[in-house]
Amino acid sequence: MLTVECGFQPLSQKLSGVLFIDSSTFFSIHHDPSFALTLALSMISTPTPCAPLSWSELEELTNFQVDTIHGATNAQARLRLFGQSESAVRVTLYRDNHAWCPYCQKVWLWLEEKQIPYRIEKVTMFCYGEKESWYKRKVPSGMLPAVELDDRMITESDDILIALERAYGSLGAGMLDPAVLPLRQLERLLFRAWCAWLCYPASSPQQEQHNRDQFKGVVAKVEDALASTPSSYFLAEFSTADIIFTPYVERMNASLYYYKGYSLREENSRFQDWFAAMESRSTYRGTQSDFHTHAHDLPPQMGGCWENGEPQMLLNKERVDRGPWLGLPDVAYPEPETSRSEALHRVIKHRANIIRANPADDLLFDEALRCALTYMVIGIVCTPPTGSDSALRYLCDRINVPRDMSIYAAKRLREALEETAALVGDRQGTPIPMTHRRDQDPATFN
Repeated sequence: MLTVECGFQPLSQKLSGVLFIDSSTFFSIHHDPSFALTLALSMISTPTPCAPLSWSELEELTNFQVDTIHGATNAQARLRLFGQSESAVRVTLYRDNHAWCPYCQKVWLWLEEKQIPYRIEKVTMFCYGEKESWYKRKVPSGMLPAVELDDRMITESDDILIALERAYGSLGAGMLDPAVLPLRQLERLLFRAWCAWLCYPASSPQQEQHNRDQFKGVVAKVEDALASTPSSYFLAEFSTADIIFTPYVERMNASLYYYKGYSLREENSRFQDWFAAMESRSTYRGTQSDFHTHAHDLPPQMGGCWENGEPQMLLNKERVDRGPWLGLPDVAYPEPETSRSEALHRVIKHRANIIRANPADDLLFDEALRCALTYMVIGIVCTPPTGSDSALRYLCDRINVPRDMSIYAAKRLREALEETAALVGDRQGTPIPMTHRRDQDPATFN
């Protein structure tokens, strides 16, 4: 992508495939193929500050579309049919608004893999608001997830999967299969070792090392289980066992990197192969989150996550919080060509709410946001208004994967927001709360 710092007048003329810089020099723009991006810019002898594209001009550059009903797995869907008619729907999945709940992800991923037609109702998790009254009338405990199957309400993710297997058949080896039962127990053992290390403050360096060793000891057992199969999955082929491990292993990978300086994916070859196999599945990619989202949504859910303060941990934390985000070990499949166009599409869709939710002045943030988007999509550097650095970083900190967009789209948007903010200062946004996440009002992003 070409980066140009120049005197810039807003979009005036379109010429196919070529960017005119002066009367004798032409530069081709290499960008997302999904963009029909053809801009003409004129140089003047005395450079003036670049003006960001207007919203209407940015809208002209959006060409990202997704079929939420029949297409690839996505967090925005309210109905999934997989090419079938709506009359085939027998299931309603009640899951959290932000796609933070690991147990919701487990059921969601199972339905996507089996391609069971279903509806989605999104509910508020306690850590970011009060449960809706309509949901508590259906599920007095307020538990998530819940599934309504043929007018019968079922809670507890394991019970839900067993009920779905009885209705639709298992996904490979099922929940009660003799090959799956010991793997379910191993997943719970791994979960407990993770909690013991992450969620309680160590009384001494020796205690911290003990907790690390205890977790790594269980990881070694999981590595052995993965090594015992001819595939990269937990059994000979993808199955319910992989669904069971997915949500918390993804969260372990994120939280231990950020709070403990330990990279589960990079330090364990079988886990690395398993993650790669999972990322080959579009179903998983549609539910997958990133390090930044998990590192900041987990503390209220887990009752706290404790840093160990070690040098590697501090380096990892800085990178997750401030970038560079590309290359973090939270994703390894190739970046889609549509990452920037997806990010632009999602911001434009929600721009009014994004601007309204930001603590900064609306007009100031509006211009700053357009500066960042202009840089992201065409590489033109536009200096945002003075004082907008904290406003841009507030948004950077609150991009939520996959609720808002997929991993690579979020990385590209964070990158543009941070680099644009850095042009005017180093002020940070309002800190992310650690005891709740009520800064993430679900109604703002539905």
